[in-house]
Amino acid sequence: MSSKHNYVAIMAGGIGSRFWPMSRTAYPKQFLDILNMGKTLIQQTFERYKKLVPEENIFIITSAEYVPIVKEQLPNVKDENILGEPSRKNTAPCVAYISFKLLKKDPEASLIVAPSDHLITEPSEFIKTSKKALDFVNHINAFVTLGIKPTYPNTGYGYIQHDTTAAAPDIYKVKTFTEKPNAELAQTFIASGDFLWNAGIFIWKVKNIVTAFEKYLPEMYEVFVAEK
Repeated sequence: MSSKHNYVAIMAGGIGSRFWPMSRTAYPKQFLDILNMGKTLIQQTFERYKKLVPEENIFIITSAEYVPIVKEQLPNVKDENILGEPSRKNTAPCVAYISFKLLKKDPEASLIVAPSDHLITEPSEFIKTSKKALDFVNHINAFVTLGIKPTYPNTGYGYIQHDTTAAAPDIYKVKTFTEKPNAELAQTFIASGDFLWNAGIFIWKVKNIVTAFEKYLPEMYEVFVAEK
């Protein structure tokens, strides 16, 4: 499928409470240059995804109060590509918001949904992996999430257990999700060798995720159908 049907939605509405006091509600961490790299986290995220999809196919989803900051830090992003949520409702409504919008714009759209505040130390490898995920969902009816090989039993992350047999090169079927396990369970996960940290980056065909909303979150689905 042509890259013109590939899109990225960067989620930038969080308040970054775990980085307090550096990150504050009025100016959370995604808008800060935390490591003095010359660019804020959201700017780095935008620059990464420009290498994967056309710039006009990148959308920023943020709280309405942060729209002016987004426009200041990403001046080349068109106003219609900055979606301001009236209130913070976590990930599912955010995903539904952009998915319904894209389905109307491009029924063949494939979408990467990603946080704005990740630090990626190997951007070339990251883009290669993201492209592989896009190629997969463009040919297979599947939802893909990116996992990170864990280096220690962190209890603040979510964990993904996967099959040991690959469905495609470096792509495995998910068996379980566990959110923030205790230390003992996290150690067990690390020792097993079939768990990854959940990166919180998701890839799918937009029409498939909208169908999933209809099936699993019908009340939310009806809200967005009514808004169409």
